[in-house]
Amino acid sequence: MWKYIKQYLPYAIFAGLFMIGEVMMDLIQPGIMSRIVDDGVLGLNSGGTGDLHLIWTLGVQMVFLVLFGGLCGSLNNVFVHITGQNIGNEMRKDCFQRIMEFSFPQLDRFGTGSLVTRVTNDITQVQNFVSQFVRGMIRTSLLMFGSIYFMFRLNREFGLIVLCAFPFIVGCLAFCLWKANPLFSKLQEQLDIINSIMQEDVSGIRIIKACVREMYEKIRFGRANEDLIKTQLHVLYIFAFMNPACNALMYLVVAVILLAGSRTVSTGGATPGTIMAAITYTTQLLNGILMLVMLFQNISRGLVSWKRVKVILNSAPELKDGAFDGNTALQGEIEFRDVSFAYPGSDRMVLDHINLTIHKGETIAVMGATGCGKTTLVNLIPRFYDVTGGAILVDGVDVRSYRQEALREKIAITLQKSELFSTTIEDNISWGSMEASPSRIRCAAVTAQADDFISASPDGYETMVAERGMSLSGGQKQRLSIARAIVKQGEILIFDDSTSALDLKTEANLYDALQKTNPDTTKIIVAQRIASVRRADRIVVLEHGRIAATGTHEELLSSCAVYQDIYQSQIGKDGESFERA
Repeated sequence: MWKYIKQYLPYAIFAGLFMIGEVMMDLIQPGIMSRIVDDGVLGLNSGGTGDLHLIWTLGVQMVFLVLFGGLCGSLNNVFVHITGQNIGNEMRKDCFQRIMEFSFPQLDRFGTGSLVTRVTNDITQVQNFVSQFVRGMIRTSLLMFGSIYFMFRLNREFGLIVLCAFPFIVGCLAFCLWKANPLFSKLQEQLDIINSIMQEDVSGIRIIKACVREMYEKIRFGRANEDLIKTQLHVLYIFAFMNPACNALMYLVVAVILLAGSRTVSTGGATPGTIMAAITYTTQLLNGILMLVMLFQNISRGLVSWKRVKVILNSAPELKDGAFDGNTALQGEIEFRDVSFAYPGSDRMVLDHINLTIHKGETIAVMGATGCGKTTLVNLIPRFYDVTGGAILVDGVDVRSYRQEALREKIAITLQKSELFSTTIEDNISWGSMEASPSRIRCAAVTAQADDFISASPDGYETMVAERGMSLSGGQKQRLSIARAIVKQGEILIFDDSTSALDLKTEANLYDALQKTNPDTTKIIVAQRIASVRRADRIVVLEHGRIAATGTHEELLSSCAVYQDIYQSQIGKDGESFERA
């Protein structure tokens, strides 16, 4: 944490100095009040005659001390907030940057809900921890030890009374923190669960309504929330016991001081003003202890949250960058060299000894049954995952040797699920290339068969897209995602089943336009429909993670049983009209 604190250490030091000023003003005042009572009101040192001038003089001093203490307290708050908020801001930015560097397996292990909790609630707890430590630790320490010190200066017997009670109060505090500390980790884990449920349900609200599962999800969320409340109440019960216990001990100290004071006043060992000041110091000590209770509660929770945040900050990206910057003589060449792959944590090979070479400008289609490894195959090219065995070469260089940014600059990809952002259509398309001009964006939309429906909108390319593209149909979202990939102008263009929502005519027009505008781009099409792939230069048929056959549509119809089964299931045995089309 020092990495973040040291950037704003001057503010923290100023905050501490102003807090010292505020507390010192609080500690000086009981002594002045003692003089006002003894000398100004009772006149104990002047034969029982009060001194109004002394009362006014000391009273004005107290007013100025209060004002100065208030100013110090206000400035302390300002510098504490500057320190805490900036530290939290730096942590959030670093956490977000690290999350953006995570590989897919790392994201899966953490889970969306846990990452959201850590970047929001946990860092807020760390902010509170820093603020409380800078403000609260100085204040409570000075109040407690300062009150005891001034108590001894005031009256040794009163100081010993307070000192005898101090171990019991600290013991009560330590016991309660020992019982409550393990619960803070549990609290944050339960917040993870609640955030995960919220994220899942908000994302899937349409299917929840379609399946009439609102009540089920309400119950599921309610149970998670009840578990959180039970743990929170458990913590509160512990501290609810501690506060009265500390109060009782301190009020017992006040009673003992009054009892001892009544005896010493009669013998001249103490004065009424001294007793009043002693009670004030005892009250300040009590306030310091109660603040210490809350301080340790926040510190304990903040340290637990810091451990969770630190896991993100200390998690190195699993995919290490290479040094190659992507400049090669080849462009758009891909080679799978004896590639095998299994997902992290699984022994099942999704891809098994794949050997395939794709040439520049070639259109390759990948087909096969559900779960045969089609998406996995194309996800290995931009290095979303690393191969388990073998190597993938892009432009003659192993993808693991590339800088990830340089590799992915070569590749434009549209995923199975169309991801759109809550901004304009133009901004969504230009996401593929932020420096793209309006004419280039429109050209990409025309190629993707999206220009017609965009131009028909009242605001055209300035039309706002709802969250996750909910204001658009499935086909419209896919076409915008395709336009985003086209505008990137990568050497390799991957369609991962990204035309499934398009009708056959629109899909055919798309591929025709794409061939005209991007003839030298290497195209890889993952699809389920024969109509989507039959015009490809080559079709790769996957079966159980292996290449069953490779060839043109006509070659596979005559030689590949797997392709024939797919063809007959979609087209039927009599496919003459389809072939003519």
